[in-house]
Amino acid sequence: MFEKILIANRGEIACRVIRTCRTLGIRTVAVYSEADANAQHVRQADEAYPIGGPRPADSYLRGDAIIEVALRCGAQAIHPGYGFLSENADFADAVEAAGIAFIGPKAASMRKMGSKAGAKELMQAAGVPVVPGYTGENQDPALLHGEADRIGYPLMIKAAHGGGGKGMRIVRASEEFPALLESCQREARNAFGRDRVLLERYVERPRHIEIQIFGDRHGQVIHLNERECSAQRRYQKVLEESPSPFLSAELRATMGAAAVLAGQAIDYVNAGTVEFIVGQDGGFYFMEINTRLQVEHPVTELVTGLDLVEWQLRVAAGEALPRTQDGIGQHGHAIEVRLYAEDPEAGFLPGSGKLERLRLPSADAHVRLDSGVIEGDTVTIFYDPMIAKLIVFDQDRPRALARLRGALAQCEIAGPKSNIEFLERLVRHPAVVEGRIDTGYLDRHLEEFMPAAQVDAVGDRDLLIGATVVQLLAQERRSRDNAAASNDPDSPWAIADGWRLGHGGRRSLAFVQRDERLELQAHGSGGDYRIEIPALADVQHQVQGARLDGAELSLRIDGRARRLTAFGDGLTENGGRVVMHDGQRRLRLESVPMYRHEHSAASGSGNNVTAPMPGRVVVVKLAAGDAVEAGQEVMVIEAMKMELSLKSPRAGVLAEVRAVAGDFVEADAVLATLETA
Repeated sequence: MFEKILIANRGEIACRVIRTCRTLGIRTVAVYSEADANAQHVRQADEAYPIGGPRPADSYLRGDAIIEVALRCGAQAIHPGYGFLSENADFADAVEAAGIAFIGPKAASMRKMGSKAGAKELMQAAGVPVVPGYTGENQDPALLHGEADRIGYPLMIKAAHGGGGKGMRIVRASEEFPALLESCQREARNAFGRDRVLLERYVERPRHIEIQIFGDRHGQVIHLNERECSAQRRYQKVLEESPSPFLSAELRATMGAAAVLAGQAIDYVNAGTVEFIVGQDGGFYFMEINTRLQVEHPVTELVTGLDLVEWQLRVAAGEALPRTQDGIGQHGHAIEVRLYAEDPEAGFLPGSGKLERLRLPSADAHVRLDSGVIEGDTVTIFYDPMIAKLIVFDQDRPRALARLRGALAQCEIAGPKSNIEFLERLVRHPAVVEGRIDTGYLDRHLEEFMPAAQVDAVGDRDLLIGATVVQLLAQERRSRDNAAASNDPDSPWAIADGWRLGHGGRRSLAFVQRDERLELQAHGSGGDYRIEIPALADVQHQVQGARLDGAELSLRIDGRARRLTAFGDGLTENGGRVVMHDGQRRLRLESVPMYRHEHSAASGSGNNVTAPMPGRVVVVKLAAGDAVEAGQEVMVIEAMKMELSLKSPRAGVLAEVRAVAGDFVEADAVLATLETA
């Protein structure tokens, strides 16, 4: 076994590899960019070395710099993690040429899978089922259009080199093909450096099921059963689980055998994943082999009881697989979701910034957390904005879903916006609970997973009342503390019950929820209140017996006893964040001063096209002097591994276009202006 390895990655996966190495007594070496000097993987490794600037191309994609560090520090092997150089055959060759072991498959196997077109042809020859399509090298647009018409619609255009949901378009009619082909090729060229595409029949309402395989240098290839990854948004996985609620025992065995056949066809060594698309009729077709460890590997670890990183290390060191196919068991059910710094209500726009508060459930036999950040760390603009992977395990699927709901209810993220509320709605949605979600369901019904725009439902109203009570109790506690420290601790004027000469104890409070201001009036004190909500038709609610024990609020609202959880760090007269949770839903509010100065100036003219976040301009569609319609695309920028379309706020004529393709722009930069209406 190795004594020291270098991890050519960052964040969560680097910390994950370090954890197993520490268990095995292997010393670890981290590498880091300028943006990651204080990152957790740097702090957790035994030693760490800088390798360049913050952009991946200047650091984590610099194979020569990484190998130089490995040689200098005496690392015997390099673990590439996932992403970055993990599927780069040239890097794997260079590592081996330097006399260092590569903890992954052979470069030759990577090259066979590096082209989706070549991989499909190879699998078809090996007897693995494939989807009908076109994989030829002739990329003439007219020929591709003709092939698309021959295959039939709906049809998928896919980048031949790449993955991660990039460079993929669905075409449903012949007339759509030219524009979608151009868009797909441009994205593929920007993301992978090559714009070759392949075409294949699009299977309606498919399931995405992948099989974990493992091979060793002694010719053995086995599978570790499946993971279902059908809950996706724009081809990005949002929930993974094992076992699949869709597969029968017979179909599981058939798909497992096909995955092993696929691995044997390319002489596969180490961890890999064979991905299949599965029709509603149970027919399955090869999609690709990911020649690395997958982000969702923890669900397989929990149901098999294995450490896949340990297996990777042992196989790379020349050992045989620890078990044969007959020795692979499966018990219980595991589910994974990923907590991201992103804003679902703004099209899942990636976020960045300091994690001012990061509250996650405690890890135990049922809950696992894989993360590369802690409270106080920064989610940067240069890399994937994942905060943590939350994985749960229990003896069956209903119990695992219940564990996941409970774990999500304990999560709180302050700083950049997050997808926690979206995930909470996801894991309660009937399509997920009943195990019938397909890969396109989220994109077709996304509004079903979005939180309500306004506080209106009775449950949300209870949360609003709970937030108000928490604020009232906090005010009273502060008044008691201040009075105790004053010269007149028994003064009735120091009690925060709102009572003054001339009126009966009214207190006014205000919150902001999704830019909507909510004002409330409260009468009473000591946990008994009458609360009025003018915005909801002057509705009044009676609150009795309110008690706050730590984060747990118990109270009676109009005679109904409720138990709520309160998060927050700003229950002050000057405002702050308040999050209420009832075990099923959450309500995020900003406590603001009741009285405020209103600025009379207009908030904006609507004449500007601005960058929503830092990024690189990919293409500029229009020029100064061009007429533009409201909502028409003006330019496209690339940020955090995704393309963002920037559109005109209104109809008019462009006065200026201030960026060209290739420019790097900052957040809120004005990239184009419209002539004054």
